[in-house]
Amino acid sequence: MRPLVAALLFIAALDLGAASKPKVKLTTSLGAIVMELEPDVAPKTVENFLKYVKKGQYKGTIFHRVIPGFMIQGGGYVDYLGKKRTDASIPNEADRSAAAGLKNKRGTVAMARTPDPHSAAAEFFINVVDNPALDFKGKTNDKTWGYCVFGKVVQGMDVVDRIKAVKTSNKRSDFLNLPVKPVLITDAVQLP
Repeated sequence: MRPLVAALLFIAALDLGAASKPKVKLTTSLGAIVMELEPDVAPKTVENFLKYVKKGQYKGTIFHRVIPGFMIQGGGYVDYLGKKRTDASIPNEADRSAAAGLKNKRGTVAMARTPDPHSAAAEFFINVVDNPALDFKGKTNDKTWGYCVFGKVVQGMDVVDRIKAVKTSNKRSDFLNLPVKPVLITDAVQLP
């Protein structure tokens, strides 16, 4: 009986390893943030995000939109406000993530997009408060589609809070809530 128990424990351990969720570490000029992603819930979104991580898309980008009672957004611009090139947009999986119980709550990570619900590419945001207005409500229009939650911060919320507290200003009409001193993402790597 003992060999059977040992074999079952070994198989259970293998299953737990296979089910582990990918983690990404963002190193910023204010500290490190570790995010755990949800590939079972938002597979295309996670695949897209990890593709950008692996090709170095986020290195040298900034958090270009920082709103203390809302969220911090980054991944699309370099410190002199040049927009980074991206691949094609991905479909919005907010319906899937919401059905799995993921909401835009404090510490969750979601894809940024334009008013077109299916326009997300590389930019992401971290919710610094609960934002139920951003949750999926239906497929009627851009406001009801919501924003796809695809992960959560598991380490470094103190860094997120430091970022949300930086002084911001408006630079032209297209850069509102821009940190006065750039908050850089110096590296982004998938953890083993």
